[in-house]
Amino acid sequence: MLKGKQTWWFENKPVIIGAATVVGPDEGEGPLASDFDLVHPELDMQQKSWEKAERLLLEQATDFAVLHAGLKKDDIQFYIGGDLLNQIISNSFAARSLGAPYIGMFGACSTSMETLALAAQLIDSGNAQHAMAGTVSHNCTAEKQFRYPTEYGSQKPPTAQYTVTGAGAAVVAATGNGPIIECATIGKVMDLGITDPFNMGAAMAPAAVDTITAHFNDTGRSPSDYDLIVTGDLASVGHPIAKELLIRDGVPMNDTIFNDCGLMVYDISKQKVQAGGSGCGCSAVVTYGHLLKKVQNGDLKRILVAATGALLSPLSFQQGESIPCIAHAVAISAKGV
Repeated sequence: MLKGKQTWWFENKPVIIGAATVVGPDEGEGPLASDFDLVHPELDMQQKSWEKAERLLLEQATDFAVLHAGLKKDDIQFYIGGDLLNQIISNSFAARSLGAPYIGMFGACSTSMETLALAAQLIDSGNAQHAMAGTVSHNCTAEKQFRYPTEYGSQKPPTAQYTVTGAGAAVVAATGNGPIIECATIGKVMDLGITDPFNMGAAMAPAAVDTITAHFNDTGRSPSDYDLIVTGDLASVGHPIAKELLIRDGVPMNDTIFNDCGLMVYDISKQKVQAGGSGCGCSAVVTYGHLLKKVQNGDLKRILVAATGALLSPLSFQQGESIPCIAHAVAISAKGV
């Protein structure tokens, strides 16, 4: 049911019965490497193009998720997915091999929680028993489409972020064992006039703050109700901006419960990833690979994941448009909380 203005409250407690992540070599050198199902040692993954490599990531992640859920592909009644490439082609091709009814979505880097929210809504409403949410990004496809091909060797400013090479998928069910999806707050588009595509963290921070604040207003909750609140990919530039804006709005956040997936997926002090991680795969691999394990083993009882996305395109940037941004938040808890 709708709670407040922007939050779907799931009364029937949809369950994440299986999740999986597949990543590239840089992610495999980061602090969360042991939480991923498969780490590819090379960016090309023995494929003929970066786009084919990205598709492979997602196909493998969906296969692992179905396996972890104890199901067969035929049991997946709906697949909801999206990515960063034009016409979300990685998901369209992966959905072709999955063979399930397909709902394609685009939320830029917020796609992981956007698709998970809709999967939970399908389950909670009784319109499906098993639904899968998935997303993917690849560093080289993102560079090729949004910036410059890797062969160009362009220099980036310190505010730039490093697109995560990784895919994440989660199977949501009406019954079963696993973390519970409590609710989802659907974000609004925010645009404060930033035009620099190499400063995505600053552009997306206001959207993250708006959605997190709306979540607390709708649910009556506060930061103390969560063991961890993570933004999607604000990284080292946008994350402190979001924290400052939240404090200004009367929502104090301390460093013990407030973090960012773009800061968690890499060791930015040792890896050459500029300000930190970004991309559809960023919040997906951190949430589905690392955070869900923490919920399942009891280290975290309740988390809020506010995935952030910059809704620009190469064309809009070239025409001098500012960057509209959005964030979608999903609250996940251990069973019995």
